[in-house]
Amino acid sequence: MTDELFRENAYLKSCEARVVSVDEAGARLDRTVFYPEGGGQPGDTGVLRLADGRELKVVDTRKHPATGEPSHVLEPGSAAPAVGDIVTVVLDWDRRHRHMRMHTCLHLLCSLVAGSVTGGALGEVKGRLDFDLPNTAVDKEKLTADLNRLVAEDHPVRPRWITDDELAANPGLVRTMSVKPPTGSGKVRLLEIDGVDLQPCGGTHVARTGEIGQVAVGKIENKGRQNRRINIAFV
Repeated sequence: MTDELFRENAYLKSCEARVVSVDEAGARLDRTVFYPEGGGQPGDTGVLRLADGRELKVVDTRKHPATGEPSHVLEPGSAAPAVGDIVTVVLDWDRRHRHMRMHTCLHLLCSLVAGSVTGGALGEVKGRLDFDLPNTAVDKEKLTADLNRLVAEDHPVRPRWITDDELAANPGLVRTMSVKPPTGSGKVRLLEIDGVDLQPCGGTHVARTGEIGQVAVGKIENKGRQNRRINIAFV
């Protein structure tokens, strides 16, 4: 199995790795700092640097359809590395860091809105969550102020793990209706924002909320009888 270094340290920007397989889905490595698309967060991009100095552009990272491990999607037409090659995996850090900031901000948004999450997505500048909010009005100005207050309070953010049984005994930890946390391996990864939020999440996040920066709530849309879409963006 690929050693997913980003699970414990989202700030790693590069690593050395060995190519274990190459197919139409991309290149799989024995270890990586690249996050594969999932949970509303886009897959990482960057380069694989070969021993001779050549760089292969990684245009996306996705879960391999057969194994679920990160698969590094190479730029069309580029020469693939050989199995056994040692490569330096170099992340497009600026892009990833914006995803980390936005993903953590969406957790803050989730902590401020009472409804269950029915969907979501994030990008480098904007993000959104959909909530099950029948007959509920959302005050955009107050929500913006509350988000920026939580950012300014600079709460610590950290991953932690619980067992499958502990999650089953605490179903209220799961806020997302559309995506259930993966179970079956014996443990589940949680994302804890100290004093603010705790829920299952496998994504990458900043270490403190102050790193997010100022944000604003944008359009609030009705997406069905009960669904409310709340859009946010960096200022």
